[in-house]
Order: sequence, then structure tokens, then C-alpha cells
Amino acid sequence: MKKILAALLATAMSLSLVACGGTPSNPSSGSGSGSGSPDPAPSGDKIAINVIAAEYGKQTKDWWAGFQNDFNAANEGIDLKVEVVSWNDIYTVVNTRVSNNAAPDILNIDTFADYVGDDLLRPIKDFVSDETYAKFYPAFLEQSNIDGTIWAIPDLASARAMYYNVDILEAAGVEVPTTWDELTEACKKIKAYDSSIYPWGIDMTTDEGQAAFAYYIWNNGGDFTDADGNWTLNTPENVEAIEYAVGLVKDGYTNSDPATETRYDLQDLFGAGKLAMMIGPNSIPTYIADGGSTVNYAFAAIPTNGGNPSVSAGVMDRFMCFDNGHSDEKIEAIKTFFDYFYDDARYSDWVLMEGFLPATSAGGEIVAKADESMAPWVDIVGSCKFYPTAKAEWADVKQGVINVEQQALLGGSVRELLDALQSDIAG
Repeated sequence: MKKILAALLATAMSLSLVACGGTPSNPSSGSGSGSGSPDPAPSGDKIAINVIAAEYGKQTKDWWAGFQNDFNAANEGIDLKVEVVSWNDIYTVVNTRVSNNAAPDILNIDTFADYVGDDLLRPIKDFVSDETYAKFYPAFLEQSNIDGTIWAIPDLASARAMYYNVDILEAAGVEVPTTWDELTEACKKIKAYDSSIYPWGIDMTTDEGQAAFAYYIWNNGGDFTDADGNWTLNTPENVEAIEYAVGLVKDGYTNSDPATETRYDLQDLFGAGKLAMMIGPNSIPTYIADGGSTVNYAFAAIPTNGGNPSVSAGVMDRFMCFDNGHSDEKIEAIKTFFDYFYDDARYSDWVLMEGFLPATSAGGEIVAKADESMAPWVDIVGSCKFYPTAKAEWADVKQGVINVEQQALLGGSVRELLDALQSDIAG
């Protein structure tokens, strides 16, 4: 995290504060009064809780605004403020706040190990009631385990699959690809059928670049680490995988600018019938339906190479609590927040709202019953492969692999770039 702070603060402090609703002269504007020092006296008799939450889609801000109003109405002694920040900005925003001794009380994000390494968090069980803690899938909790301590609780999860436009593939005479060779051939045929259609979608932006890296290396027999947890970023399997992905771009088989076009741009293209195939989360059906699209689509396993089994990438985001010198009353207020959020009906509404997957068993049952199309995904997420987010270097690795991809798109050598990243991370 120290590396990230040094890089970000040199160039982006003022911009990040404006992006999250504050101003350079008032870095905590819109975010409550969280800090690295003991809790300040609350306004009146209310206990202030401030949350920074990631923006998942078009409905996130409205959902949190309603939640904030309902929570404050139901808990007169607490003043909850939730600030929703886009994924493109949230890392800069949070790191800037931390450097200014203004960490939020609660943070909703994916990474956590770097904050643990800098002694910024407290164990999450300090802030969660036993009743709420018992709701989570144990395997999800273990994703936030460092040296026997659980530092965060799962917010939600998603699984990934390959979506394809049924009509385009049929018109182009293409079978659903299951291997990289079949995928390349399908792209050729789709391009020949209609050059205005992008055959394949790739997101190598700061939003999902680490996901693209995972899709290709995992489905080529590679990984971020070995069985002992050592970083293995520059293995031959990983080099071959990213060279293949970048090759698809250079051959003109993908969206025009994977370094700037996010998965939301790809989803818009897919919903408009301008993109034939893409890897995406289980939330795409909700996203497409909300956009009014009637595209005829289906999903299948992610194509793989060399006889390797197809791997579905699982993504889990978290809630964590900064060690802000909280009073006993503040800790109880935060427990109330989590009890309220993870109420079975309310939590299921949150998950269904953006089409994600639940991290609680009761939530899984409710989601599967409420939307039959989600039932297969609820089963899939339990067997997904996850990023190694419990490792302290993950934040640097995440940005590092994105940089590798973007430099490779500009003509850099994948092997040399991954060698340099491996050396930087492993030492």
C-alpha cells in the first residue's frame, strides 16, 4: 500500500477529492468524520458512522441513499452517511483519505491485505454480532483470513462465464467456442460475416484488467501463485496467455480500445447487438434488462487452452473497519449497521438489485427462489477460483498486471513486462 500511496499522492490528490464529492480544501466533504484518531464528539446525541461504498452499477447510489434514510429513521441515535464512489476512483479516494488521517469507519471494496499490513484495520469480529457473523459461507470468510484472523466480511460475490449473442453466432455459422483455437476461428468468421460487429470483448482497464489477466492465465494452466503461495507471475503459461489475449486485440477481433473501454462499455455493446461474445459476471442479465435490450443471448463456460479444464473466476468484495479509536458505543453502532444491512430480506434485495450473488446461506436460498435464472450461479460461485487477495502484495500485483496488459497493447514484450513485475513483487 505504501507504494500505491506514494504514486497516487504525487499526482492525484486534488483530482481524487473532487471525484468523490469533496474539494481539495475539504477532504472529508460528504464522507462523515472518520479519522485515525479517537471518535470526535458526535453531533448532538448521535453517533456518526461514515461508509465509503463501491459503485457497482446504475442503481447503486439510489439503493444506498434509500438504505441511509431508512437506517437513520430506524436508529435515531446514529447518524449514518454513505458515500458511493466509482471503481475507477475508489482506490485513489481511500488512500488519499488514509494519508490525511481521515479513514472511513467502514469501507466496501475488494482489497484488504495492504491495509492489514499497515496496521489500519481491526479484526472484523470486533464489529459484527455473532448472529450476523454466523450467516456467512465459511469459505467466503476464509478469503479474508491472514494468520488466523478474519479481517473482513463478504459483501457480495459474482461468478464469470462467457456470454454470446445466439443470433450472431448462428448467422456467422459459428459453434459456441470451448477452446482458444475455436475462439480464434469464431472471431474470424464473425468478422467476415459483419465487419461492424466486434467478435470478442476485452476489458484491460483499471476497472477489470486484473479479471482479464485471471481469465486467460487460469484457462491456460497458469496462476498468480504456486501451491506454497509464492508469486508466479511470469511463468510460461502466463506469458502465453497474455500474448494470446493481446494478439486477439492486434488482429482486430476485439473492441477497439481495451485499455479504456470498461466492462460496462462492453455490456452496452453486447446489449446493442454490436459485440458477439464477452466474458462477464452473472449480473449482466440484470444490466441488459435494465437497459431495455432484447438481445438473444446465452452463456457458456470460458474457453480454455491445452486441454485445461475451464475455470470460472469468482470475485468477492468486502466490508472492513478501520481502527479509528472507536468508543464502545461506536462499536455497538457499527454492529447495528451490519445487523441492519445483513437482514435476510434487505440483503437479498441488495444482491438482486444489481444481479450479484449472496455471501450468506439464507441470502442464497432467497435469491435462487426469487429468480430461477440465478440458481445455477448460486451453485457456481461456491466452486470459483478467487484472486489471492489475502496476500499483502495483492494491491500492487493487481495494478501491476493491468500495467503489463496496457503496455503490451502498446507493443511491449509480455515476457519482459512480466519478468519485471515478478522481480518487483517477489524481490
